[in-house]
Amino acid sequence: MSAIVGVGAYAPRFRISAEAFEEAWGRFDAAGVNGKAVPAADEDPLTMGYEAATRALEAAGVEGVDWLAFASTTPPMAEEDLTARLGAMLDLPEDVGRHVLTGSTRAGTRGIVAAADALAGGASRALVVVADAPRGEPDGEIDHAAGAGAAAFVLEADGPARIVDVAEHASPYPGSRFRGTGEATTDGLGVTRYDRRAFRETVGAAVDGLSVDPDAVAIQAPNGKLPYRAAGDLGVDAETIASVATVHELGDLGAASVPVTLARALADGHGSILAVAYGSGAGADALVVEADGPVSTALALDGDDPLGYAEYLRQRGVVTAGPPSGGGAYVSVPTWQRSIPQRYRLEAGRCPDCGALAFPPEGACPACGSREPFGAATLTGEGTIEAVTTISQGGAPPEFADLQSRAGDYAAAIVSLEGEDGGAVSAPAMGTDAEADAFAVGDRVEATIRRIYTQEGVTRYGFKIRPAE
Repeated sequence: MSAIVGVGAYAPRFRISAEAFEEAWGRFDAAGVNGKAVPAADEDPLTMGYEAATRALEAAGVEGVDWLAFASTTPPMAEEDLTARLGAMLDLPEDVGRHVLTGSTRAGTRGIVAAADALAGGASRALVVVADAPRGEPDGEIDHAAGAGAAAFVLEADGPARIVDVAEHASPYPGSRFRGTGEATTDGLGVTRYDRRAFRETVGAAVDGLSVDPDAVAIQAPNGKLPYRAAGDLGVDAETIASVATVHELGDLGAASVPVTLARALADGHGSILAVAYGSGAGADALVVEADGPVSTALALDGDDPLGYAEYLRQRGVVTAGPPSGGGAYVSVPTWQRSIPQRYRLEAGRCPDCGALAFPPEGACPACGSREPFGAATLTGEGTIEAVTTISQGGAPPEFADLQSRAGDYAAAIVSLEGEDGGAVSAPAMGTDAEADAFAVGDRVEATIRRIYTQEGVTRYGFKIRPAE
């Protein structure tokens, strides 16, 4: 059918433990979850998907694809084709085929199946990006388990990890898990036996008839116990699930639950993998992946920044200082759109007279003053901090006040960014992925894409800097 040739995965650096929830609520309702990943204030499924996708493309050793899918139950915009933004972030051609999948936690595996169909229909290379950050009511088991993460897969017609069989099953089980139109949080009726029956019957029926003896199972994990209850229905033992499980340290990853676990299974070198995704309603997908050799992977799933419960609420925007009293600097959406090549892909200009770089590539050459049109140039995304300061409460411009209220102090720096063909140019940038005091003059940094701010209901994304890996 098709094969996986490159894998990327990402989870936010922040973690909150089960103990932190117990201290705040007097209980922790996410069975089998020891802790979970928490998105930073400037992260969402689109930026997490970008992180996973860049790693997958690098792992596969390719720069482009001709088919792209993005899957999430929590897309940052309920109505917008996010593959347009994601494709621009990844510098993909504007005419590549695209597909957005949402509305079910099996959306990730649906994306993989759709990619296989696209390859069968003539596409030469596909990229499937799955990212999610589910949320529930603060006092419920859904939110206690809800984590965050992303995975991405590059698929071609042939390769080291072949998708050899696919099956699915659907049976009406309303009410086990749902999110109403316009609501931010996922809910459920909490009828435990009913929920278990829906899960076990649906995933078992999807796997029934497949000929597979897996050495690893990547299964949907809304908590850390339900997957093991279905082991018998899948014809496997608990160890084949536990050996690659991600739910215990990352939490419930929604649509990314199975893809991230599949990414780990491939990175660990398992040869026969059963991937079983479940979506309430209820439906399930079952994929059999056979790896004939090592698959190139790039996983970033470790996190080492613990949060207390109050910090957790602040990062999520539940507890903030409120909107600023004054309006921010207004940048229209059309103006921002024209600057996307610089903000997403660091496209610069090179002076035809003196060879100096200009960023953004407009106006006169900053070195010699020439008015000749700039030649095309691209920055590498790596550089050195030339100057840096810390922005604290009350010091952020109004448009950044919400970010500062949620994330705390952040670094604002002038960075010497290097050109792909030599030279460097200075540019302002915000710091991310580290405390403000982790940035110092002379430090090496690299660029990534994060949320900048939201204005008129439209989030502006752009590059920020973080300490170089």
